[in-house]
Amino acid sequence: MSIKTIFLRGIALCAAIATSACSATNEETEMAIPETPIQEMSYTPEATTFELWSPEAEGVVVRLYDGNTLATEVAMTPAQRGLWRATVEGDHKGRYYAFQVTIEGKALRETAGIFARALDVNGNRGAVVDMRDTDPEGWAEDVAPKIKPSDIVIYEMHYRDMTAHASAGSSYAGKYLGMAERGTRSAEGLATGLDHLVEMGYTHIHLLPTADFGSIDESKPTDQYNWGYEPKNYNAPEGTYATDAATPETRIRELKTLVKAMHDAGLAVVLDVVYNHTTNTENCGFELTVPGYFYRMRADGSFADGSGCGNETASERPMMRKYMVESLEYWVKEYHIDGFRFDLMAIHDIETMNLIRERLAALNPDILLYGEGWAAQAPLYDESKLAFKRYTHRMPGVAAFSDDIRNALRGTLDLSQGGFVHGVAGNKEALKFGLVGGIEHPDVKHSEAAWCASPRQHISYVSCHDDHNLRDRMEHLAPEATEAERLQMVRLAQFGVFTSQGIPFIFCGEEMYRSKLGEKNTYNLPDKYNAIDWSLKSEYADLVAFHKGLIALRKAHPAFSLGNAEAVRNHLAFIEHKNDAAVGFELHNLEGIDAAKRIVVLMNGSREAVEFKIPKGTYKWVCDGTTVVPNGMGEYNATKGKITVAPISGIILAEY
Repeated sequence: MSIKTIFLRGIALCAAIATSACSATNEETEMAIPETPIQEMSYTPEATTFELWSPEAEGVVVRLYDGNTLATEVAMTPAQRGLWRATVEGDHKGRYYAFQVTIEGKALRETAGIFARALDVNGNRGAVVDMRDTDPEGWAEDVAPKIKPSDIVIYEMHYRDMTAHASAGSSYAGKYLGMAERGTRSAEGLATGLDHLVEMGYTHIHLLPTADFGSIDESKPTDQYNWGYEPKNYNAPEGTYATDAATPETRIRELKTLVKAMHDAGLAVVLDVVYNHTTNTENCGFELTVPGYFYRMRADGSFADGSGCGNETASERPMMRKYMVESLEYWVKEYHIDGFRFDLMAIHDIETMNLIRERLAALNPDILLYGEGWAAQAPLYDESKLAFKRYTHRMPGVAAFSDDIRNALRGTLDLSQGGFVHGVAGNKEALKFGLVGGIEHPDVKHSEAAWCASPRQHISYVSCHDDHNLRDRMEHLAPEATEAERLQMVRLAQFGVFTSQGIPFIFCGEEMYRSKLGEKNTYNLPDKYNAIDWSLKSEYADLVAFHKGLIALRKAHPAFSLGNAEAVRNHLAFIEHKNDAAVGFELHNLEGIDAAKRIVVLMNGSREAVEFKIPKGTYKWVCDGTTVVPNGMGEYNATKGKITVAPISGIILAEY
């Protein structure tokens, strides 16, 4: 079959889907799909076997290289269900390989394939390695920490952000090993890097894209910066973060060393994965093995672009679905990864996301899965079948980021308007919706329908890597405020996140008032904008302590993570207030759930003190607006059944 025919087949499928005339069960699915996992490269000292899936190819060769010198070329033989296979006798460890596919008499460019697990510099060729050579000492005994679902707190970080600044005290600035290092200290003697994560009490460390990406030249000095949302090879680590990108085993071993170090420290590891698009189409394995299959195509022959990056993958097609599932399983089995964050998850179809959850939960029942429930532009597929935020309830065990609570607390993405913490009216119901974890609740009248079946499908956050961070946002939206007032806005924003029934998520450096010098999109900007200055941890020690207290609060009071919708409806009731920037709620009847029998949470985003009516009783102060002590720090006797909350402040009272 010609390239043109394959291409037109893909176009026909996309057009049919777009008009709802058919689903992904037509001619496209009849393309032979291997039933077993594709190994691509399987090494032994006696021989190496290569596999490639290219069902429409007329011929495939695999070339072995010594460095950049061609050593041998072997014709591959058709095997079952679209596979091509070749076994090359002898010990080829240390060599590189590349496939070349011929379709309709035309040889396509060389490719490392789509399953390469070890790479040369810049990932144009695969590497023949013995994966056991990549295991650090003690890897066979490595196990993930056991973390209670109610304790989960996610910390999103980039390798360079955390270790590149001189103040981090890292011996491996910007590297995998930099985040595996213990004992690093700032000039002020405070913990940095991994020790800081442990000290703060985070449970899940979300690593920005770690699979090989195409935007940095790995052969050049490693002061280049990129977030990594430009994937090239999905099953091998990026070489930029390795101490030696030219040795294929090094990047693998050093990432495993990082994972083990985090596990040993009691932390779970989450990878940010970007299966929704590739860095381009012409140089990536998908188009160089089966043209016109792995991407959605418009009727005019152009690539659909729901990602805003030039293309979008077609998760609904059987081989793409199989590929995603097996790739994720590989990261769990080979790298002991504990969770995944899906970039632009709404480009993927719901059936695929549910299958991913099923298969990964079979490997690790505690797997954590969440993603962005939106796309950059409308994907070329039936919207009702895609993993948009509004359909999260149809994906049990998969969570989505909540722009509801984000925008309600800190304002809109375009900085046109502030939020609850700025005293702006109109955010109360959206905030309440976020506080209950995005579920149906009789006290919430949010304009958007509930999209979570469980509050643990709701990722509560106010900032992440791809927007202004909180300090820069507050300085822009409240230029007339004092720094003390802006710090109170930051505290109140995170207070809302951590008292939500959803899963709290924080962007690295927010706990120490990090700035990105006012830049919103720092995806490729130098360390000047991205690296964390660890002297801030000393300068803003009170803010650091406040965040640490909020994290401890979640662990001391499981009532803040009840875990199911019915429990939230039964135990959380709102305390109404006429001020549109004042929200309160109580968690009641907590016997058998929490050490406290009642917890009262009050938030005042206005610029005036407000008085709340609360149940009469004797309470302990858990948070007074600037300090959090989970087990209490003094009494408040509510004999009159009311309490005053200062401007831009949140308080918590617990009755035992």
